[in-house]
Amino acid sequence: MSTENEGNEGNAAEAVPSVPSAPPVPADAPQGSPGSPPTPTPAAEPVAEPPATPPHTPHAPHTPPPNPHAPQSAADANWPPPPPPAVPAYASHGAGAGGPAWGAPQPYAPEAPRRRGMGGLVAAVAAAALIAGGIGGALGYWAADRNGSGSTTVSASTDPQELKRDPGTVAGVASKALPSVVTIDAQGGDGEGGTGTGFVYDKEGHILTNNHVVASAADSGQLTATFSNGKKYGAEVVGRAQGYDVAVLKLKNPPSGLTPLSLGNSDQVAVGDSTIAIGAPFGLSNTVTTGIISAKNRPVASGDGSGGSNSYMSALQTDASINPGNSGGPLLDARGAVIGINSAIQSTGSSVGQTQAGSIGLGFAIPINQATNVAQQLIKTGKPVYPVIGATVSMEEKAGGAVISNQGVGGTAAVSQDGPADRAGLKAGDVITKFNDTTIDSGPTLIGEIWTHKPGDRVTLTYTRDGKTDTAEVTLGERNGDS
Repeated sequence: MSTENEGNEGNAAEAVPSVPSAPPVPADAPQGSPGSPPTPTPAAEPVAEPPATPPHTPHAPHTPPPNPHAPQSAADANWPPPPPPAVPAYASHGAGAGGPAWGAPQPYAPEAPRRRGMGGLVAAVAAAALIAGGIGGALGYWAADRNGSGSTTVSASTDPQELKRDPGTVAGVASKALPSVVTIDAQGGDGEGGTGTGFVYDKEGHILTNNHVVASAADSGQLTATFSNGKKYGAEVVGRAQGYDVAVLKLKNPPSGLTPLSLGNSDQVAVGDSTIAIGAPFGLSNTVTTGIISAKNRPVASGDGSGGSNSYMSALQTDASINPGNSGGPLLDARGAVIGINSAIQSTGSSVGQTQAGSIGLGFAIPINQATNVAQQLIKTGKPVYPVIGATVSMEEKAGGAVISNQGVGGTAAVSQDGPADRAGLKAGDVITKFNDTTIDSGPTLIGEIWTHKPGDRVTLTYTRDGKTDTAEVTLGERNGDS
């Protein structure tokens, strides 16, 4: 049981995104030639086979119709037949022995008459082409003979300035964005740490990243930010929001001429839009991967790895390759504008001897509209502000909605007295099934949707009580800080 956004969800084990688990990986099909008897293979786990690909049906060849206006033969045109061509001497070799004449001429097919006035022009053009070809061949032979070689080559320019990429290409977007992306090294006082990513948020030297990237070094550790040109700068934490999984750093001695990445509008993103992710997967800085927006409003709960409070988001899902180390990096659209902060991945689990799993094409990013609101709060006050409904909901998944608990943490009331939910008439045991037009299937989903809004926003909650469905208008309250 946990409070939806009152910070008392407890020290739960690290959660994973609320998405279906990945299907088993298909085993390799047994090899063999067509018609051969099957070869016994070792037993394998049952797998879900992909649908059969329909056979390809080739188009029937097209035969052009005969021309009804062409004469059937030269005789019809009253032309005298030309004499047959002379047979070369070697063609009669062996003919005297009764064998076939090698290279014997084929029966002559007389040419159809040409239109008057065109024959001379065609003949002249053909002759000119043959003459030009002969001259070209002779000159080519002469040049090759003088160079002492049978071929010549032309080298392309090696000047990198001439290899320009259009701004709309992946290469163009990456070349413009990379100088504004940093690799963050976080080393805690206890020796723990890791590598993540961030990007330039403004010209004053603020860097936007994930909270879980810097959490280990936030209090007594050391933070550095390395740009794509290799220059490294010390950094300090301006503010962190555990629930949002957003943090803002400040370069201690920022260089002049910083270029912030342009920010897009995550509300206008559509499924199928192209995406570009930049980060340092497994420490490989300045890595660029591409994909699309696979889904929107995906409810995701992720931990910071410390066993503390989870973060909740209504995430953008992408199939761009995202791995450990990409966290905190920008997810860009095709124009190069930031539409999200890469934050979590769905994993099939780690194998024996592995401590981290890699990308399976299910990555999740915090929408930039939400992250921007949080960043502005952190820069201004150093603390996050959370919108709340003032009710404790269950964290159980597949509950058919967000169930308001019977009591809060420590025996407190599940619905805060005179809070937003209380004023709207909600009670313990109510099951919230919709937040505005978004279906709610669990407590984490409700929290993720609430946190896409601001305190003071008015929303509509659909809930069920004693088998009956009703709605309530709720004005969101606020909570300052993570404690």
